[in-house]
Amino acid sequence: MVSALFSATGLSACLEWDKPEVMVETPPAFRATKPRSAPPIAGARDFAAQFSSRELTALVEHALEENFDISAAVARIDQADAQARIASSPLWPALTMNDIARRTQTPGAITSATSSSATTSGSTTTSTSGSSLLGTRRSNFFQTALTASYELDFWGKNYDGSQAARLLANASRFDRDVVEIATVASVLNAYFQVLAAQDRLRIAHETIEIATTVMRAIKARVEVGTATALDYSQQESVLAVQRASMPPLEQTLRQTKNTLAVLIGETPESVTIKGGSLTRLRFPDVKPGLPSELLLRRPDVAEAEEKLASQEMTVRQARAAFFPSIQMTGLYGVQSVALKSLFRPEAIAWQIAGNLTQPLFDGYNLQGQFMQTKGRYAELAALYQKQILTALSDVENALIAVSETAQQLKLQGQAVDAARRAYQAADMRLREGTIDIVTLSTTETTLFQNMDILAQVRLAHFQAATSLYQALGGGWGDLARAIEIANAAAAYDADKGPWP
Repeated sequence: MVSALFSATGLSACLEWDKPEVMVETPPAFRATKPRSAPPIAGARDFAAQFSSRELTALVEHALEENFDISAAVARIDQADAQARIASSPLWPALTMNDIARRTQTPGAITSATSSSATTSGSTTTSTSGSSLLGTRRSNFFQTALTASYELDFWGKNYDGSQAARLLANASRFDRDVVEIATVASVLNAYFQVLAAQDRLRIAHETIEIATTVMRAIKARVEVGTATALDYSQQESVLAVQRASMPPLEQTLRQTKNTLAVLIGETPESVTIKGGSLTRLRFPDVKPGLPSELLLRRPDVAEAEEKLASQEMTVRQARAAFFPSIQMTGLYGVQSVALKSLFRPEAIAWQIAGNLTQPLFDGYNLQGQFMQTKGRYAELAALYQKQILTALSDVENALIAVSETAQQLKLQGQAVDAARRAYQAADMRLREGTIDIVTLSTTETTLFQNMDILAQVRLAHFQAATSLYQALGGGWGDLARAIEIANAAAAYDADKGPWP
């Protein structure tokens, strides 16, 4: 054993780990907003309520309760908790009951040969208890005993494996929060798409009415000879284009409603979504806070951090596998060749043993595992740093989108007002007979296009709010992180009896 310990001491010098440095410099403020601290944004239900739509709030609440992606993430938590139990089992002694009732028959050919050999050598043979028939021997053996085994975790191998699994259990909870935030964002965006499709359909109906009215006016002029059949055909083409724009919008509306049904865990046939208009929603006021605060408000950053910490434990476990393993075993019970004497004092049997195993050469298997775990740590370290940069980039992009779509919405509204005034002037001149149909068609088409673009810009503006909500962690924060870790510890400590 002493030589094994000296060997382990020599190994430790050969297994030094140059752990990669994990550090990302956090900027003092976001570029797209003023540097000011802010509390975490509201949770999913409260954030949805800021849009002032009862239907939207109800859809978000339904999704939080019934969404199957969230349910699957919860199931993955149960799996991770179970794996933590499995990985932690070597920290405890293994105790089993070993009961044996055995009857053995030895053939006469063997016993005869043994007896002859014994006689030749001048030895005396004593037969076992049991019966004998034509040289055949039968014997019994009974045992009731408890056996125990325990590995002395001198190098922390089992502890590191347990900690690695428990950190992954934490990560699984953060993954569930990531899925929840993504689900809520999908519900919000899908609902906005429904409203935008309804707005665009209303615009299409309005433009069809306008084009129809103009076509009637041109038809009247054709009848009195102040317009030509070409003028009528050109307006008829404008009307046909507007009518052709409706089926794709209907398709988008109906398919998006089906998507919403799946997000809330229902069949499309069982869900009725009324919708309304994006113009009736209130745009939420979201304050991003500071970049340093962001890193505590993103569950995906916490998940990456826990995975990295777990892999560090795995590297330490792989390193400890090079050192000696000390296994203690014991047995205590009763043994007898006769059942009637099984529980008498002289039938008591016990055994205690220690076993030290030192790996010497295994074809570089342990070395390969150690190198693989170090490589995996380097990978996760890079991914963790990238996740931080991605989080900062997401917020910057969302802030830019909110600001620029708000400006675009304002300018596009002005463009619609100008196009409407131009159309009204052109329509009046058409009725006076002082304008040609080409000019009218141009102003008419410009108005229709600007109205439709305005609806699409409004959709992009509300989707930018969703992106900002998701980029800021969706109401998640350091308190939620502490709660999730506490839940993981409670799950690990619960129901620790020997039976489920």
